[in-house]
Amino acid sequence: MVDTLSTEQHVAHPPFQASEKLATHLQALLVDLTDLHLVGKQAHWNVVGPNFRDLHLQLDEVVDDARTFSDTVAERMRALYVTPDARAKTVGEQSSLPEFPQTEVDTAETVDRIVAAIYAVAGTGRRIHDEVDAEDPTSADIIHSILERLEQLAWMIDAENRVANRSLPRPVHR
Repeated sequence: MVDTLSTEQHVAHPPFQASEKLATHLQALLVDLTDLHLVGKQAHWNVVGPNFRDLHLQLDEVVDDARTFSDTVAERMRALYVTPDARAKTVGEQSSLPEFPQTEVDTAETVDRIVAAIYAVAGTGRRIHDEVDAEDPTSADIIHSILERLEQLAWMIDAENRVANRSLPRPVHR
């Protein structure tokens, strides 16, 4: 039995601990993923219009994946001796996602808004990826998996509003 009142201090000797920069990057991704979960639920509850049922179910996928990914990132942070912070106040202050309306939202607008939110999270993942990879390839692998799924979800949902051969993403100017 472990004596929880012991005066001896436990000292762990992990082979790797996150730097402040790595912790900040993972925290940014955690906040955006947590907000994506919340935005997805807000959209799920308030979407109306043509193709409601299909979009309603797609939004469940976004919510489930965002929740799973946020848990994965938070647990990775803990494994690296970083304290994750996904409190409502923190998410509200630090999220890079565009705000979702409080009211009912038409299905076509919901598609555009949720895709923008997904791409905002993917943008955070891509922005931090190389610096995360330089310090911790294991965390970068997690980001890879998240990006792969988020970009797939965005493509699939965005297809709802696309017109074949006439509506494509804007080219990126470098």
